[in-house]
This record gives sequence, C-alpha cells and structure tokens, in this order.
Amino acid sequence: MKGIRILLAAALLAGSAAAAGAQTISYGQAGALLAKSCGKDITKLCPTVNLGGGALKACMDAKISQVSAQCQSDYAMATASIAKRDAAQDAIVQVCGTDAARLCPGMIPQDGNLLSCLLQATNVVSAACNQAITDAGYR
Repeated sequence: MKGIRILLAAALLAGSAAAAGAQTISYGQAGALLAKSCGKDITKLCPTVNLGGGALKACMDAKISQVSAQCQSDYAMATASIAKRDAAQDAIVQVCGTDAARLCPGMIPQDGNLLSCLLQATNVVSAACNQAITDAGYR
C-alpha cells in the first residue's frame, strides 16, 4: 500500500521550474524515481497526508530540508521535469500552430487526429514543434 501511495504521489508533483534537457519524464517514471529515493522520507515526514489536492506536494515542499540529499535532488528534478511536460502540453497548439495549419488543414486543436498528423509529419515539422511534442511526452 505504501508503494502505491508513493507512486500516486508523482501525479501530484506538477508545478515547478522548467527542467534542463531535451526530454521530460512521465508521471510513472517520476513516481518510480521518488518511490525509490524519497519513499522512506515521505513515510516518515508525511505519514498522514492525503494524496489529493496537492497535499503531499505541499508537505514535501515544506519539509524538503529534512529529506535525504538524494531525495532532494530527485524531487527537484522530477517536479521540474513534470512542470516542463505540463507546460509543453499546454503550449503545443501555439508552438505547432503554423505547422498544423500547413500540414494538417481542417484539423481541430485538442483533437487526437491533429497530434497524429503532426507526429506523422515529424520530418517536415519545425524544430520548435518537434521539441514541444517531445517535451510534452507525446513521443
């Protein structure tokens, strides 16, 4: 049960500064990383915190100075990467708008068909659009 609690916590960690690097990590990867390096700290410092509503993230943010150095490092990296992923997902329509209009005429933003079209056109989509798609975790 504790393992599931920690894995679910990763889904609550969105909302920090942008991460360096070309790719972001998934919620599942963030959960696995934090379960490994922060599991004991979470169990010790946030034992009664409910998972919903950002409560676990708030607890970790408040007690970050009390966790292990590895947990601090991994927590910072995971939250930054998830924030970068979320921001990229939010920005896809704007960043890829010109490419979508040119390569996928008539398709609607937030339509899975538009993303499929952009993914199929990887070789001719702009570098910025390709990067946004990668950062958003769509490939």
